[in-house]
Amino acid sequence: MTLSTLNVAVVGLGRLGQRHAENLAQRVPGANLVAVCSPVEKELEWARNTLGVQQCYADYAALLARPEVQAVFLVTPTSLHAQQIIAALKAGKHVFCEKPLSLNLEDCLLVEQEAARHPHLKVMIGFVRRFDASYRDAARKIREGLIGKPYLIRSQTMDQNDPDGFFVRFSASSGGIFLDCSVHDVDLARWLLGNPKPRRVFATGTNAIHAALDEFKDVDNGIATLEFSDGSMATFMASRTMAHGHETLTETFGTQGRLTVGAGANLNRVEIADRHGIRHECTPDFFSRFADAFLLEAREFVDAALGRGELSLSLNDATEATRIGLAMTQAMRERRVVDFD
Repeated sequence: MTLSTLNVAVVGLGRLGQRHAENLAQRVPGANLVAVCSPVEKELEWARNTLGVQQCYADYAALLARPEVQAVFLVTPTSLHAQQIIAALKAGKHVFCEKPLSLNLEDCLLVEQEAARHPHLKVMIGFVRRFDASYRDAARKIREGLIGKPYLIRSQTMDQNDPDGFFVRFSASSGGIFLDCSVHDVDLARWLLGNPKPRRVFATGTNAIHAALDEFKDVDNGIATLEFSDGSMATFMASRTMAHGHETLTETFGTQGRLTVGAGANLNRVEIADRHGIRHECTPDFFSRFADAFLLEAREFVDAALGRGELSLSLNDATEATRIGLAMTQAMRERRVVDFD
C-alpha cells in the first residue's frame, strides 16, 4: 500500500540528530516529524522551539507506544542501536539508524533475524556516502566498465582535530576509530568492488595527539590493509587530528584506469590570494561535506517506507561492514593479521 505521508520520530538530538530532524521537518517530501526523544531536556526544548514538535519524550519505550508514530530515526550511541532497532520493529515501526549497526557481530545478526520477521517494515542503516553524487557517479562508471576490472580501493576519513577531545569521551561507546570512522570506507570498498568476501586484514595505529585514548585501546590515527577472497584489496586510513579540516578521499584502481573522489578538502571554488599566499578554505566537518547526501538518504528511506521505492542497501551490508571493522580493531589491538572464517 502506498501512503502519502510518513509520521516520523527522531531519537537522539545531538548535532547529527538535529540535522536529521531539520531535514525531516523541512526538506523531505512525505515526511511528517511528529515526535522526538532525548534524555536531555535542552535538546527537547530545541525541538519544541525550533521545529514546533509537541510530542517530546525522555523515554524511548513511551515514544514507541504512540500508535501515530510510523517510523523512527535512531541517532543514538552505537551501543544502543541493536536493542533500539529490535524494539522498534516489535512495535511495528520502520527504522532508520545511523551507522554502525552494532559494536558486535552477534547483535547485527539478531537485528537481521528480527527484521526478517517483519518483511513489511523497512530498516536502513545510514551509510551516507552511498548517496553522495560523486560517489554514485563513480559507482556507475565502475559498473559500466570505464576503468576495467577494479582491484584496489584506497579510502580515508580524516577529521579536523578537536582540541576539546569530544571523541575521547565518546570512545568508550563508539567502538573505536575503525568502527566509528572507517566503517564508511569499508562499506564503500565493498560497494565499489562488487561485495567480495573478506579474507584477512592487518591494522595498526598511534596516538599522535590524544594520549587519553590509550585507556580505551583506541587511537587518533589508524591504517588498515584488507584482502578479499577474489584477490582485490583495500587500504584505509582514519585520522582525528587534521589541522586543516575534514577530508574524505577514495581512489578506485582498475585494470584500465583510476577514479578519484574527494581529492583535496576544498570548501568551494573560491581561491584566496593575500599576504599569506594563495589558498582555499577547507571543509570543516563531515556534515558540510555530505549535507546533500544526508538529505537524499532520508528521502530514500521515507519513499521506501511509503511504498514509493526500494532501499538501495541491505541490513547485511551493515553487518558485513561491522564484521570487517571489528576485525580491523582486533588486528590493531593484537598486532597481528586477522583471518576471516
